[in-house]
Amino acid sequence: MSDNDVALKPKVKSKPKVERPKLYKVILVNDDFTPREFVTVVLKVVFKMSEEAGYRVMLTAHKLGTAVVVVCTKDIAETKAKEAMDIAKEAGFPLMFTTEPEE
Repeated sequence: MSDNDVALKPKVKSKPKVERPKLYKVILVNDDFTPREFVTVVLKVVFKMSEEAGYRVMLTAHKLGTAVVVVCTKDIAETKAKEAMDIAKEAGFPLMFTTEPEE
C-alpha cells in the first residue's frame, strides 16, 4: 500500500430496535341488569367470538365479577370496548367493558 491509498472500512448498519406495542386487556364487568343472552350477542358481534366462547366469557364474568375478553393493542382494545358499550347503551343496558395494560 502506498501513502495515498485509503483503507475503506465497511459501514456497520445498525437496525433500530423496534419495540412491540404494549398489549391491553379488554375486561367484561358483570352487572345484574344486562341479560346473559345480550352479553353473548355483543361478544359475538364486536369481538367475533363463537357462540360457545362468548357464553364461556359471559359466564366467567357472571361468576367471578370480571372476565378478560381479548388482549390486543391499546387502540384496538379501547375501540372494541367503546363499540360494545355503545351497542349496550343503545339497547338500554349498563353493560361495561374496561381496558387495562397487560402485565
